[in-house]
Amino acid sequence: MELAYYSDYAVRLVNTEQPERGGDTLTSVEAVRELFGAAQQAARRATESDVTRLRAVRTRLRAVFEAADAGDEVLAVDLLNALMMEFPVSPQISGHEIRDDDGRPDWHLHIADHAANATAGYTATACMGLAFHLTELGVDRLGICEARPCRNVYLDTSTNRSRRYCSDRCATRANVAAYRARKRLASERSARTGRTADSTQESAARGDR
Repeated sequence: MELAYYSDYAVRLVNTEQPERGGDTLTSVEAVRELFGAAQQAARRATESDVTRLRAVRTRLRAVFEAADAGDEVLAVDLLNALMMEFPVSPQISGHEIRDDDGRPDWHLHIADHAANATAGYTATACMGLAFHLTELGVDRLGICEARPCRNVYLDTSTNRSRRYCSDRCATRANVAAYRARKRLASERSARTGRTADSTQESAARGDR
């Protein structure tokens, strides 16, 4: 499993909360287990305490995205480094897949899970993936959706660094809103122009009299 894959752990955790909508799906042990995805063995260790612990981590990870989105690279890195120092990883070489050409193991790095609890394991994995993404692609690849009121975070993997929304749905909604705003502005301008023209004609008519 490539380290870049783990960066999605951070996105999934942060997006369990929608602060401007007052939404929060991280409310139970089952919700914690769902975060782990295919990592069922790690998910089975989750307890009620992990709900509170992961909410605290979620706040700190959102702060990393907010700093990156604001262009404060140093702060984003400092915040992420603080998390990694608190939740260190244990890298491990794995070769559970076989290369087709010579039958030898396909050696690659995994993050071994020797954490004391589910939160520590999840956080270490999320932070390592996010750090890999940040150092390989750049801090500006960590974004926050521009479609209000959505504030979901995302990782920009576009070739031209052009992503601005967390999903196609938000992009469509933002484009529709922008189109309607342009139409409304054009209509208001047309109405003002019409009123000005009418006023000019009335003034000219009075002058003729």
